[in-house]
Amino acid sequence: MTTPVESDGTTRPDGWWRSAVVYQIYPRSFQDSNGDGVGDIPGITSRLDYLAELGVDVIWLSPVYRSPQVDNGYDISDYQDIDPLFGTLADLDALIAAAHQHGIKLVMDLVVNHTSDQHPWFVESRDPSSAKRDWYFWRPARPGCEPGTPGAEPDDSQAAFAPSAWTYDPASGQYYLGVFSPGQPDLNWENEEVRQAVYAMMRWWVDRGVDGFRMDVINLIAKPEELTSGRPIEPGQGSLRRMANGPRLDEFLVEMNREVGLDAKNLLTVGEMPGATIKVAQRVTDPARHELNMVFTFEHVNLDQASWSKWDLADLPLPKLKGNLAAWQNGLAENGWNSLYYDNHDQPRAVSRFGDDSPEHRVNSAKTLATVLHLHKGTPYIYQGEEFGMTNAPLTQIGHYLDVESLNYHALATAAGVSEEQVLRSLAAKSRDHARTPVQWDDTPYAGFTTGVPWSAVNPNYREINAEAARHDPDSVFAHFQKLIRLRHQNETVREGRFQLLLPDHHQLWAFTRTLGDETLLVVANCSSQPAEIPSDGLPRLDNTELLLGTHPDAVGTILAPWESRVLRL
Repeated sequence: MTTPVESDGTTRPDGWWRSAVVYQIYPRSFQDSNGDGVGDIPGITSRLDYLAELGVDVIWLSPVYRSPQVDNGYDISDYQDIDPLFGTLADLDALIAAAHQHGIKLVMDLVVNHTSDQHPWFVESRDPSSAKRDWYFWRPARPGCEPGTPGAEPDDSQAAFAPSAWTYDPASGQYYLGVFSPGQPDLNWENEEVRQAVYAMMRWWVDRGVDGFRMDVINLIAKPEELTSGRPIEPGQGSLRRMANGPRLDEFLVEMNREVGLDAKNLLTVGEMPGATIKVAQRVTDPARHELNMVFTFEHVNLDQASWSKWDLADLPLPKLKGNLAAWQNGLAENGWNSLYYDNHDQPRAVSRFGDDSPEHRVNSAKTLATVLHLHKGTPYIYQGEEFGMTNAPLTQIGHYLDVESLNYHALATAAGVSEEQVLRSLAAKSRDHARTPVQWDDTPYAGFTTGVPWSAVNPNYREINAEAARHDPDSVFAHFQKLIRLRHQNETVREGRFQLLLPDHHQLWAFTRTLGDETLLVVANCSSQPAEIPSDGLPRLDNTELLLGTHPDAVGTILAPWESRVLRL
């Protein structure tokens, strides 16, 4: 296959994404350029020097399309225009060009399981006689029930952000499906016209210079047979899981790949897939099948919940976490590829969730968490602020929260009799608001994010934790991320070496090897806030090893300090 060359000279060699490090930008919270308190596209462009200094290869840009902002841009009313909140199409063209000049590629967020209820497609679909009626899922009321009354919904499916996945439309006397919220009606991918309209839109973006797509909840586009046939879904909790991985998923992804030229143009493709198993990922990421490069699994970020609900908190022993990541490493070792992440716009901050964000241990736990993740095989994803150790915000009352998911959970849970204290404890641990506080650039007012009033409160620890301070500290989290990125770029064993988990039952140490040819790297990390001894059994001999990267560069011996990690060449 020849290497595609864009008009600006950007190249995408075969498999380039296997050595890449991706940086996710949530535009609303990244950098404001005009003082309105909301991050925007020119603000992103102004920070490209910073991203180049960090060393990342790709920007994943969360949605900037026109949107009523019911779900912060994941409800799109026009796929081929930019929301004025973030700038203009010309601003985005300038960002793409400037990123390419910095040697950074740009991946767009693709949200095509659903649109906004204000998208022209859906507006037209509301007319029962419209040719686009079948572009969405419309169903009559439950037999024997009065349309629009409680309990008349076609089935018991729940939405992610609402009690029911079905919303009554009085104009047509029927219900439409929105598995996230009433403002996000689901597209009917069974309709070929829908699919071709989506592919045409994707080709339009590729022609503008984007280098790939992060595909939002892409495994929900193939609905279960009982829904596509018109039969009611069986009652039960967690409709998202029942809606996922339908029988035509692989068919749709192969068709998308072919029609858009995803593989032919060497575009990066990653599919967010809630509920996807290793078996599903093996199919989807097998290069011979021509579907996607990689998927985002949810298994490891669901381990600290006791039931299907993310708000039902549970402890997470280290053996459970490392065992899950090892299972995915082994499951995709032959013909697939992993994505590697802790953080994104939907998850709380990693150092607060998996590490120790106390002043004593925040820096080293952020470094060690990054070391462990980036030394796995796959493509690492960094979420804005993770690279200098941003933490969860001190949100202590419901008035501190902005996210629709958090507010809906509070309303539903308290109405169901859950105590305010318990609800706030769950929100403090898991709310998406933690990921969406403004990036802490420096110690000036509002952390250098805006000259106005920020749309979301800045974490008050910005005076101590900020990018500017980290950039000038050679022992900072930022400096450690730079070293991890350089190591991946320079060392083929980090990129392609075989993974083997060691000491799987150890509750403090996360240890594994990466092997390629004659080279073996050993990673040993103390993932606790107490010292840990490196055992003599279960690990390779440590004689004559070379320290490639460590949180404590001068450390020797077999005792690891709290949150110390070492990458050793055997």
